[in-house]
Amino acid sequence: MRALVTGGAGFIGSHICERLLIDGFDVVCMDNFITGDVSNISSIEDNSRFTLIEHDVSEKITFGGEIDWVLHFACPASPIDYLKYPIQTLKVDSLGTLNTLGLAKAKKASYMLASTSEVYGDPKVHPQPESYWGNVNPVGPRSVYDEAKRFSEALAMAYHNTHGMDTRIVRIFNTYGPRMRAEDGRAVPTFISQALLGAPITVYGRGTQTRSFCYISDQIDGIRSLMESSYNMPVNIGNPQEYDMLGLAKLIMELTGSESEIAYEPLPPDDPKRRRPDISLAAELLGFSPKVGVRQGLAKTIEYFRSKKIPGGAYDR
Repeated sequence: MRALVTGGAGFIGSHICERLLIDGFDVVCMDNFITGDVSNISSIEDNSRFTLIEHDVSEKITFGGEIDWVLHFACPASPIDYLKYPIQTLKVDSLGTLNTLGLAKAKKASYMLASTSEVYGDPKVHPQPESYWGNVNPVGPRSVYDEAKRFSEALAMAYHNTHGMDTRIVRIFNTYGPRMRAEDGRAVPTFISQALLGAPITVYGRGTQTRSFCYISDQIDGIRSLMESSYNMPVNIGNPQEYDMLGLAKLIMELTGSESEIAYEPLPPDDPKRRRPDISLAAELLGFSPKVGVRQGLAKTIEYFRSKKIPGGAYDR
């Protein structure tokens, strides 16, 4: 089996490349390195079954040979990135999705779209099941990501319904672990970096907004199980254990032994108040259940950050 992974040098994409190699796939990683990092694939770049192609999927893709799977994971995925690259974000989830779907159609390959919990926006239903249509501001600052992913899902379903393509849509909820960038603006790497530096830990609002954090190995297990299924509609993959941001900051301070103080800042526009996946479908369909608890996963992530001596970055959400 041969798989193309777009965004394969990114946080989640690199772990997918690694897992597919372990599972016997030949893997082609495609990345333009806007937010990806070659260090993420350093452990596999010398594998004879691994190929790296530097390319922007928003541009025409020319690909020789057979392909069995196209996994479209290319996209700036943190607020600090998609607010910095709004046009690129919209292009990778419109033109990039069209190009990768077209490639999969031409090669008669199966296709997986990496979607996101952001399609639910600032949800009025809690927890969020796949049947919930969401509450998204179509012209707000986060819309370049939220609406782009919603459009990508519509494209994938249109190709499935019109051309009978074998497609999957995974809605990824907040995922964390080794290979995250300290400066990517998300809560876990930012809190860890600030705690390790002894810098003030930046919490927005009063820290009452919640997220549900899934460790990377659990996320990859869910994605692989979905690949092996025959289900074409969206599926939530995440960990339903819910933490408020202030509680998360205090837990990271405890695990790092940090004496940092909490610094409160105003909430960013359209910041979701609560976020928690309903994973009933994934449990029933895939037998999916997260195995790594938050304390255990954070300890592994802190160990990674300590080993990299990564400096702190700005916190966006």
